[in-house]
Amino acid sequence: MPVIHTYASTPIPADKRDALKATWGKAISTVPGKSEQWLMCIFDENVAMYHAGTDDAPVAYVTVDVFSRGVVSPSVWQAMTPVICEALERELGIDPARIYVKYGECSNFGWNGMNF
Repeated sequence: MPVIHTYASTPIPADKRDALKATWGKAISTVPGKSEQWLMCIFDENVAMYHAGTDDAPVAYVTVDVFSRGVVSPSVWQAMTPVICEALERELGIDPARIYVKYGECSNFGWNGMNF
């Protein structure tokens, strides 16, 4: 049950959202056992955010959460960060130096009225 939640201080037009969703779908497959088939993507645009004390340039914060019991190698997350940063720079013009990415694994995940 992967979820990628993208917060951006800029608008995210539908075509850019679709491009990011496609990139997130490919990127999540680098996590063992995960695929776009189960991926939920959430996009929050025009979020008031400050980075380094200013809001004078676009900012993004991305969380990547997966159902797992602590077995995802840090190298998987390391490989995803440049993909996420490059996509946000390409699609939304956000400087990678103003992007944070947080990764998390959760051993309790619910879906379809039950928990895994």
